[in-house]
Amino acid sequence: MTQKRRVLNALTNGEVLSSKQISARFGAANPTAVVNTLRQEGFPIYLNNGGTDSRGRARVSTYRLGTASRSVVAAGYKALAQGLV
Repeated sequence: MTQKRRVLNALTNGEVLSSKQISARFGAANPTAVVNTLRQEGFPIYLNNGGTDSRGRARVSTYRLGTASRSVVAAGYKALAQGLV
């Protein structure tokens, strides 16, 4: 099974993954590229920015599989209708 497929399976099963987790668990040298490839294939993968906690320490950003909003789906159909894709 490919790295991409294993990452997708984990996200589909409801897991929330950081870039470091994707690298460590699935051996992906460039986790962002794996996620971007999945996005280009139509999977609505969102990045939840970690921001900072109440003490100003950086929190980890994570990826999760979500549901595309109506506006995103509409934009996709509009692009298809205009021959942009």
